[in-house]
Amino acid sequence: MGTQAPSNYDDSKIDTRTEEEKAIDAWLPITSSRNAKWWYSAFHNVTAMVGAGVLSLPYAMSELGWGPGVTVMVVSWIITLYTLWQMVEMHEMIPGKRFDRYHELGQHAFGEKLGLWIVVPQQLIVEVGVDIVYMVTGGKSLQKVHQLVCKPEDGCADIKLSYFIMIFASVHFVLSHLPNFNSISGVSLAAAVMSLSYSTIAWGASVKKGVQPNVDYGYKAHSTAGTVFDFLSGLGEVAFAYAGHNVVLEIQATIPSTPDKPSKVPMWRGVVVAYIVVALCYFPVAFIGYWMFGNAVEDNILMSLNKPTWLIIMANMFVVVHVIGSYQIYAMPVFDMIETVLVKKLRFKPTWYLRFVTRNIYVAFTMFVGITFPFFGGLLGFFGGFAFAPTTYFLPCIMWLAIYKPRRWSLSWIANWICIIFGVLLMVLAPIGGLRSIIVQAKTYKFYN
Repeated sequence: MGTQAPSNYDDSKIDTRTEEEKAIDAWLPITSSRNAKWWYSAFHNVTAMVGAGVLSLPYAMSELGWGPGVTVMVVSWIITLYTLWQMVEMHEMIPGKRFDRYHELGQHAFGEKLGLWIVVPQQLIVEVGVDIVYMVTGGKSLQKVHQLVCKPEDGCADIKLSYFIMIFASVHFVLSHLPNFNSISGVSLAAAVMSLSYSTIAWGASVKKGVQPNVDYGYKAHSTAGTVFDFLSGLGEVAFAYAGHNVVLEIQATIPSTPDKPSKVPMWRGVVVAYIVVALCYFPVAFIGYWMFGNAVEDNILMSLNKPTWLIIMANMFVVVHVIGSYQIYAMPVFDMIETVLVKKLRFKPTWYLRFVTRNIYVAFTMFVGITFPFFGGLLGFFGGFAFAPTTYFLPCIMWLAIYKPRRWSLSWIANWICIIFGVLLMVLAPIGGLRSIIVQAKTYKFYN
């Protein structure tokens, strides 16, 4: 797929840092531990990929339709697997150096300042945006459990979504103080298992419920403009589902590397396993969910299912456990950025109370925004197109072309330009539909609340 640079970084032999730099790197979340195994890569990537996005895929199919929907789903799986491979390869393309963070790779490709300006804003939008959406997802799933367990006819009062988001956030005020990726490996493993479990429940319960009477596979908008906007929003929701690239270098940074055993070998093994799991989760949920409910499907497939009650309760609790792990996976690089600036730029001492204050502020911020804008489907479409498409679909290709400079019209050159064109179209078109969806859902939410 292109010229591969040698990789001979040895964590134990090549180290030109000062003692102060070593101490800081040993404290920062991304570089503090390098003893992960290949299966860490597998379940971290599954946790990062499969989450809120999979639950919205039947809804995205209802906006795209059978032909375009299946095409976009399959093409996205292929393209994002290819660009993820590129990032794994580029992690240590220079002998003696590892690009432990996405922005470090961007700085190498585009220059010290330009690389920061290109990568950091987009990566922050993705990671913070995902955490906000997961706040809403966790809160909605808890609310669904409450509604199924405690019904109004049993004397139970209806509780607003805001309170369930607060309950979900309370977990992160504790978990966010785990220091690095390896320390959250148990949470991530549980989340990965949950993702496969609730995805199976989602499509299995849909099959059990069967094709609904008068199911309609046509576009539900009543105007051409509405259909177009919904279609664009559906593109964004698919893009949102493929988001693992934003943390892949940070995950790979936790794997040890030597000239004989470079980190890209176990990392890629884990990525392949993760993408097989992703296919087992995404395609059945998307296609079967749409087949059974048509354009009447909810923006969260579990919200369309009510029976058997015990199974849907279990699935929603699985979602809660999963998005707890996913939140932490996406929050860790943000914590690393914040703590790097505070310690390296502003010269704060790397202490536990600095970490305690900054991480609690971050969790509180994502909770507040999630409570303020609890519009699940619209957020997926907007963030999916605006930031996920660049960092996932085409930014790795641009960096690959800039660094490796493959021969024009070679297979690598053509493949990268196809990914770039597809990704740019997603970035330009999807946010338009997502923004409209946010406005529509905001009005609906205001009306019912």
